[in-house]
Amino acid sequence: MQPWHIIVVVVVFLVLFGSKKLPDAARGLGRSMRIFNSEVSEMQNEAKPEQNATRGELEAGSTGNATQVDTNGAGAATNSIRPPTP
Repeated sequence: MQPWHIIVVVVVFLVLFGSKKLPDAARGLGRSMRIFNSEVSEMQNEAKPEQNATRGELEAGSTGNATQVDTNGAGAATNSIRPPTP
């Protein structure tokens, strides 16, 4: 983009939103982006334990020693493998 393109876009935003509403709109956009980024990172953190559990189940199955760790913290490790819940 050339500099005059940016100037035209800024002028259009000022005409449409006015100088008083523009900071509020930017603030709202910033909050929305923060919420979106935190949700994406939360989803990625939830996916990582599932991937690690799958990898651990594969390794345990190949050695014959199956031990599953209780991921909800309510109990101790067990000696049986349960199928993953959907």
